[in-house]
Amino acid sequence: MTINIGIVMDPIESITPYKDSSLAMMLAAQNKGWQLHYIQQSGLYLKDNSIKADFKPIKVFDDNSHWFETGELATMNAADLDVILMRIDPPFDMEYIYTTYMLEMAEQQGSLIVNKPASLRDANEKLFATRFPQCCTDVLVSRDPDKLRQFVTQFKDVILKPLDGMGGQSIFRVSPTDANLSVILETMVNYGQHTIMAQKFIPEITQGDKRILMVNGDAIGYTLARIPARGETRGNLAAGGSGKAIPITEREQWIADQVGPTLKEMGILFAGLDVIGDYLTEINVTSPTCIREIDKQFNLDIAGQLMDCIEEIKC
Repeated sequence: MTINIGIVMDPIESITPYKDSSLAMMLAAQNKGWQLHYIQQSGLYLKDNSIKADFKPIKVFDDNSHWFETGELATMNAADLDVILMRIDPPFDMEYIYTTYMLEMAEQQGSLIVNKPASLRDANEKLFATRFPQCCTDVLVSRDPDKLRQFVTQFKDVILKPLDGMGGQSIFRVSPTDANLSVILETMVNYGQHTIMAQKFIPEITQGDKRILMVNGDAIGYTLARIPARGETRGNLAAGGSGKAIPITEREQWIADQVGPTLKEMGILFAGLDVIGDYLTEINVTSPTCIREIDKQFNLDIAGQLMDCIEEIKC
């Protein structure tokens, strides 16, 4: 069947095509003969009791110098799209939340939204992992500098991270003797105004921050180990890490099996679990990446598997 599919994403001219997972999804949909509609976040709006989408018909190409062509700007009811992929990158701010409200209205009128808008709001990518304590290391979530300092004192080697970032942004590794600990805490919590996460440091980061991709609750059989650059703590590719695809381990599969049923129940069709050593550290649901890196190294078609899943649901 022909499916009309929209993709709400950041400006397509700004992506890095050879590693962009949204482009991989668009290529997979196009390969099925589906009609693609490119929508920017500002193109969604409410009028006359329905959600409208300003869109451009788009063709995509697996070409690093010429990866898209768009047609003329037009407007349609968002609910006339069979499927809408929500692929806006964090930060997870109020504009993001407003977009999920509008997509939820389109969902109520019949569109399949990937991922489910209510679940995008409910599943904070840092906090969501703590719903599976059997998979996690020691964690504190607080905006109280004293409690955070006590956590650092207890565990000696700690990662501090904001709850709304991506790509390793604003992540600090600290110790009780760190001369900058006070100012780091003051800055991150903004004198008690912002909640952050403290996580016991996992030394196995040197072997890579593993990304497990999940399609409708099932793990892809290969992970991407994102290995920190020399002198770095963060493995994120955006922070200079290098990616190596490797078969999923028994422990990683166990973690995926713990999380998978909840993802499926919540309508999160595509997610990325981050695992360091034996521990789940994050569950990425907004715009998970790493499709193209794993595909390339093991000749897979992960986005194609996702489109097959979407097609099965719509049919």
